[in-house]
Amino acid sequence: MFEHFALTVDRGQSLLRIDKFLTDRMEHVSRARIQSAADGGNILVNGAAVKSNYRVKPLDRVQIVMPYPRREVEIIPEDIPLDIVWEDDDLLVVDKPAGLVVHPGHGNYSGTLVNALTFHLQDLPLFREGDMRAGLVHRIDKNTSGLLVVAKTELAHARLAKQFFDHTVERRYVALVWGNFDEDEGVIEGNIGRSHRDRLKMAVFPDGEDGKRAVTHYKVLKRYGYVTLVELRLETGRTHQIRVHMEWTGHPLFNDERYGGDRILKGTTFSKYKQFIENNFRLMPRHALHARSLGFVHPSTGERVHFESPLPADFAAVLDRWDTYVASRDALAQEE
Repeated sequence: MFEHFALTVDRGQSLLRIDKFLTDRMEHVSRARIQSAADGGNILVNGAAVKSNYRVKPLDRVQIVMPYPRREVEIIPEDIPLDIVWEDDDLLVVDKPAGLVVHPGHGNYSGTLVNALTFHLQDLPLFREGDMRAGLVHRIDKNTSGLLVVAKTELAHARLAKQFFDHTVERRYVALVWGNFDEDEGVIEGNIGRSHRDRLKMAVFPDGEDGKRAVTHYKVLKRYGYVTLVELRLETGRTHQIRVHMEWTGHPLFNDERYGGDRILKGTTFSKYKQFIENNFRLMPRHALHARSLGFVHPSTGERVHFESPLPADFAAVLDRWDTYVASRDALAQEE
């Protein structure tokens, strides 16, 4: 957690509800927002989470903590088209295309999903202050396509974030990976943390000496021999979790430049096959990963909701080519 605000209460402070206390001392923050932060466990007094009716006492140490760093850049609303799968008063579900960065960071200070959301939702209190991660409760990589849920209110954000923290959100991905699998399904477990060799990459620490617990469930959907189409269900949500778990097990994502999948790892030495792979790489110039389904409890209704996203055109086209390749290969084998 990252500290966004902290102070020590004066010695002469009279007993006062903490939501009133913080509203009086923080600029541009409403009492409702303070109350939502308390409901989400983001307000600490002397290191322990408190509710909004807690009464501050002299010398209390008050902190507001969030699961993301303080804002570093100003967010400019940009009229970027969004593929909105669902929207109501509490949230929206977006089908993100590959190539769109979720939130601003080094080298990407505009043209992001957050810039688009800030434009689309600019009349809502949560999006008026230019917060770099307003509404976001999870993220997917720039070159991963698929579903994201975005909160439109502080209360929805707190309740959705709690579900992600408790690992009760159902997230299923489809990936094309190198190699074949011995089993039709299985579980990959291995702590994930920042690589000691390359700070741009994550790495698996199987002995648990570093990183955070990470669990990925896989199921084979279709075998092509040299590559396999798999469904992956995240039990935890670590940075690059699927990509690094797949690399660690010897099955890097097809065309994953960062984790070694952008070269021929399985197959023949024939130049025709090499050309086939290179054509596929050009057809889908990104790693083959799509966030296909998303399920969670609606923060207001309490009902379980579920959303699905079809494979994008580039991914589907590559699978069509593999279908044709395998059919041709099998036909030749039968003739022999």
